[in-house]
Amino acid sequence: MPNRPNQTTLERQYARLGILLIAPTVVVFSAVIVYPLLAAIYLSLFSIYTPTLQGEFVGIDNYVKLLSGKLFWQSLGVTLTWTVGTLTLQVIFGVAMALLLNRSFWFRSLARSLVLFPYFLSTVVAVLVWRWLFNDLYGALNHILMRVGVIDMPLDWLGSMPNAMIGIILVGAWKYFPFVVIAVLARLQTIPEHLYEAAKIDGAGPIARFFDVTLPQLRSVLTVIILLRAIWDFKEFDLIYLLTGGGPVTSTQTLALLVYKEAFSLNQMGQAAAYAVAMMLVMLVFMVVYIRRTGTKET
Repeated sequence: MPNRPNQTTLERQYARLGILLIAPTVVVFSAVIVYPLLAAIYLSLFSIYTPTLQGEFVGIDNYVKLLSGKLFWQSLGVTLTWTVGTLTLQVIFGVAMALLLNRSFWFRSLARSLVLFPYFLSTVVAVLVWRWLFNDLYGALNHILMRVGVIDMPLDWLGSMPNAMIGIILVGAWKYFPFVVIAVLARLQTIPEHLYEAAKIDGAGPIARFFDVTLPQLRSVLTVIILLRAIWDFKEFDLIYLLTGGGPVTSTQTLALLVYKEAFSLNQMGQAAAYAVAMMLVMLVFMVVYIRRTGTKET
């Protein structure tokens, strides 16, 4: 009979097989995440002219300029305002729509399909539609508001503050609230019905049942949703860039737009890399909270 491999030999073979299987993932991860991250940190230590990618070593001067200047802090404030504003509306509208779609009514399946439309719609197409709605000369939004008597004259929605900030927050909430609907609706369908029956027996009305039964059951999924959407909204670029371009002046210029402007409008790739690294460090806070939260949930 042939000799069977012992336990130590099998463990070594499985270890080599595991390394072989995970190697492609490590290579891809290094190519798309590790290398760009290290390259950004390296570039942030130089004063580099974007068209030629040539420059001189300046050490931490880019970071000193970043921390001592007003541009970074202003853009950070705009980014936080945008993130908090649009995320709040996403959660409110998403939970409300999920509660509605969880009820039984005619054409519920069609309604569930239609509510996902904004999320799957191309950002460029969505922005073109909303820019037409916001237009101060022939926009449908101004026309409707004037017809119902809310305003007396057309508003410049995207060209003045605070209208521009309100506008991008509303568009962001409309575009991304279906993600909240999907996650919350999936959780609502797993809540045991006997919890609601017990609450009814105790005399709880619809509002009391929501706060005493539904909301506690949604707390875990809402925490993950808020953290994920906060990360994604914090780095949002295309929607804001296409709507206002960061204007008027720099009133809606987020950190993502600041990095783009510094790198490709002012041709200061080194300074742009410093802004990008600082932006990554801020996002790292959200990611650490998310990882800790999901890790705690799994354990």
